[in-house]
Amino acid sequence: MAVGKLVKDNIKMEALAIGIDLGCTHIKTVVVNRRGEILSELREDTDEANDRHWKGEVVRMVKTLKQSFPGQVGAIGLSAPGLADEKNNCIEFMPGRLPGLENFNWSEAVGERVYVLNDAHAALMAEAQFGMAKNRKHAILLTLGTGVGGGILIDGKLYQGVAQKAGHLGHATVNADDLKKDVTNMPGSLENAFGNLTLHDRSNGKFSNTLDLVNAYKKEDPFAREIWLTSVRRLAVSIASFINILSPEVVILGGGISKAGDSLLEPLRTFMKEYEWCPGQPPTPIVFAQFSDLAGAMGAAAFAYSKLN
Repeated sequence: MAVGKLVKDNIKMEALAIGIDLGCTHIKTVVVNRRGEILSELREDTDEANDRHWKGEVVRMVKTLKQSFPGQVGAIGLSAPGLADEKNNCIEFMPGRLPGLENFNWSEAVGERVYVLNDAHAALMAEAQFGMAKNRKHAILLTLGTGVGGGILIDGKLYQGVAQKAGHLGHATVNADDLKKDVTNMPGSLENAFGNLTLHDRSNGKFSNTLDLVNAYKKEDPFAREIWLTSVRRLAVSIASFINILSPEVVILGGGISKAGDSLLEPLRTFMKEYEWCPGQPPTPIVFAQFSDLAGAMGAAAFAYSKLN
């Protein structure tokens, strides 16, 4: 047999994975190989209130991608907001968003096994399989955006915990005396201290978007500086606490607020020097996520691959 034909046959035999990121605004779907190379990508608007539309679009997109790679798709994963059930068959708990999502069985809809997981958990899986936590056994990821989500990698595996609640790092408390509770009833949570959702209140109505706050901080606005550095200090306290509890090899920051770049990382590292406990060890690396826009889809594919193994 010619070497060229052998290589071609091996490529054909490689199992591919489809990863679906079902968000409230967009549906993003990819076909990837085990090296994390994107072979195809589709995007559609969600139309959140119309569950017949977005359910049908997911099924159609999967069918289209499978037809593009006949016989090669060996695993399918889907990420979405909310808590997955114990067997990763569906999103079991997601009140207030994507009505019709809770307990919807994607495997039945698609016609074959679909592994479902939380979108922040998926973001971690993308980094663990293909990105900044590749070849790491222990890592944590924080998604910094409207709220603060996260994921935990232990011994190279996603830790989901009872009821799949593990990794909701944004719901750790940084100020127990703060009477304002977050969605999980935690007072003074990291999510309330850092997320876009509460910035309008934290800045007395001056800012509603963290990147606008950061731009004012760059221009040396005294008020913006106070608000931003207070938020970053609370993030540093939280990360130092997570490091004490989980002792990860790396801390990964994703989400829209991570686009602040050095304006986030430089003061964060300064605060970490004050708070992180390093008994004979170097400081824990804090890095930005490799994946942003496609983190959910890539992570869903990675999670499906892990089940295939």
